[in-house]
Amino acid sequence: MAYQTEIISTQPVSVTSFTVTSGSSDWSSNVCDCCEDCGICLCGAFIPCILGCKVAQDHGESCCLPFLPGALIALRTGIRNRYSINGSICDDWIVMSCCPLCGLCQMAREQKTRGV
Repeated sequence: MAYQTEIISTQPVSVTSFTVTSGSSDWSSNVCDCCEDCGICLCGAFIPCILGCKVAQDHGESCCLPFLPGALIALRTGIRNRYSINGSICDDWIVMSCCPLCGLCQMAREQKTRGV
C-alpha cells in the first residue's frame, strides 16, 4: 500500500450555476377573449361539437370525447398540464360549467397559439 507523499494545500474549485424556473405560464388568452380569433369564435358559437372534436383530436384524444359527461373538464385539465399553465381542476370545472363555449374557444386558441 502506497501513501501520498505530497501535501494538498487547496482543493479544486468548480463553479456551477443553476437557474431554476417553474416553467408555469398563463393561458395565452382569457376566457372572454372570444373575438380574438373570429374563426374559432364562430365555430364555437354555431357548431361547438365540431370545435370540441378538433380540440380533442389535436390533444391526441378521440373525437367522441367532448360528448362524454365531464370530459371537457378533463380535456381542459389535460391541455393545462401539457402546456404547464397555471390553474387547478377547480378552475377548470368552474370555467367549463359556467361558460363551456368560451372555455372551449379558449382551449382551441391555446392550441393554435402553441402550434398544434
